[in-house]
Amino acid sequence: MSAVMEPPKGNAAADYTNQILNLVKAKNPAEPEFHQAVLEVFESLGPMLGRHPEYREARILERITEPERVLMFRVPWFDDKGTVQVNRGFRIEMNSAIGPYKGGLRFHPSVNLGILKFLAFEQVFKNSLTTLPLGGGKGGSDFDPKGKSDNEVMRFCQSFMTELQRHIGPDTDVPAGDIGVGGREIGFLFGQYKRLRNEFTGVLTGKGLAWGGSLIRPEATGYGCVYFAQEMLKSRKDTLEGKVCLVSGSGNVSQYTVEKLLHLGAKPVTLSDSDGAIYDADGIDRDKLAFVMELKNNRRGRIQDYTGKFKKAIYSATDKKLDHNWLWNIKADCAFPSATQNEINAKDAANLIKNGVKLVSEGANMPSTMEATKMFLDAKVLYGPAKAANAGGVATSGLEMAQNSMRLSWTRQEVDDRLHKIMIAIHQNCYETAEKYGTPGNLVNGANIAGFLKIANAMLDQGLV
Repeated sequence: MSAVMEPPKGNAAADYTNQILNLVKAKNPAEPEFHQAVLEVFESLGPMLGRHPEYREARILERITEPERVLMFRVPWFDDKGTVQVNRGFRIEMNSAIGPYKGGLRFHPSVNLGILKFLAFEQVFKNSLTTLPLGGGKGGSDFDPKGKSDNEVMRFCQSFMTELQRHIGPDTDVPAGDIGVGGREIGFLFGQYKRLRNEFTGVLTGKGLAWGGSLIRPEATGYGCVYFAQEMLKSRKDTLEGKVCLVSGSGNVSQYTVEKLLHLGAKPVTLSDSDGAIYDADGIDRDKLAFVMELKNNRRGRIQDYTGKFKKAIYSATDKKLDHNWLWNIKADCAFPSATQNEINAKDAANLIKNGVKLVSEGANMPSTMEATKMFLDAKVLYGPAKAANAGGVATSGLEMAQNSMRLSWTRQEVDDRLHKIMIAIHQNCYETAEKYGTPGNLVNGANIAGFLKIANAMLDQGLV
């Protein structure tokens, strides 16, 4: 297929979106995650596009799926043995219609152009929903910080930032952390930016509290995901009190999802990492969570060690030959997938529904496949899509940016209150938009349409740029 854009043919919105999807696939081959993210949004837009011919005339779909800028660069660094290592660095600056590019950096061996385009595309809509003026971007490297010394991580981060600093700034592009990029990495990245640019600005979020960070930022994605779940349950006059909850992952998002679930009276019973998952029928209480935080954040250990400390818990190693994940086949009321993309497939979704799960709130980015998502919606499960449910992290990054601009720090309570209000507003926007466009209760459609409208209108206002 030619990459030259022809005017939309046919009148049906479905014909138009299919045409653009085929164009996206032709121009971005071998990037299945990006194709999936675009398809997921396009499938929601049909009811809205019929009412807004101006978006077709302005070619908004063609423009919104094309990154404004794609950066790719080599990252050479010395390991502790003095051997030269070479990784690849990326930054996808996807859309700046409503604000500076904003989105995390991911350091993981799986990082490639397609995964980062999917994440950047999702980020555009997520940031639009936050109520804050933030564009969308994403970046990272195929560098794996796991098993590296602090000095190796520092040398890599300094090399990575030496190139990235040319392209970012507090009013241009403000990266944050993601998988593999925590407080240690943000510190090294910020230090190198400051050294090279000779300025102390809010160019990164997720900073240490002593040098421009915000209270609640580490907790924000997990807290926000639970606040969103709370709002979904409220729509059915229910609460999280006493609910048995499955949580995947054991990083930042998972840890604080568990903490907020405990605070609201729920009973989280699972956690996982890339090696396997644990199930604790007695519940993961505050003391057990403290152990997990020490294990993962300081000792950088594996979740299997949990069963060494708490003997009643069961551990199951990851078996890549299986067509489903053991963690999602446990009787429960709610599920919080908080590990990685596409971790819930159709078989997992069927198991969750069979085992009585009535709510899924996504803490990770696009953790459910398209088939799984459709199954949840068909089964009338309360389903909070990632771009809405996990927007609390980037929302609080936006609050960190605001504090940096004003050169002050808000209290923990102040930031948490603002985060809670933002998540309530996101749910209300998704809920009302879904109703307005004829799919009541479908928060996937609500999130995609509400996010799209804000960006599309800004793009129309700003002309062909």
